[in-house]
Amino acid sequence: MATGTVKKVVSDRGYGFISGDDGKDYFFHRDSLDASLDFDRLAGGERVEFDLQSNPRGPRAVNVRPAH
Repeated sequence: MATGTVKKVVSDRGYGFISGDDGKDYFFHRDSLDASLDFDRLAGGERVEFDLQSNPRGPRAVNVRPAH
């Protein structure tokens, strides 16, 4: 499990980026959010936990949920 902060949300396209605590940025899609997060209410700055999934373009954040 990784942690980070929502960096940017592109609401009209349904995706965003998380700035990981490891210094890397990770792409996420609205379908990758846990039910406890509402994509339409994300504004950036939210602390999150997530899993990483291998992708041809690089690691992708999945199972994104609020950090505890």
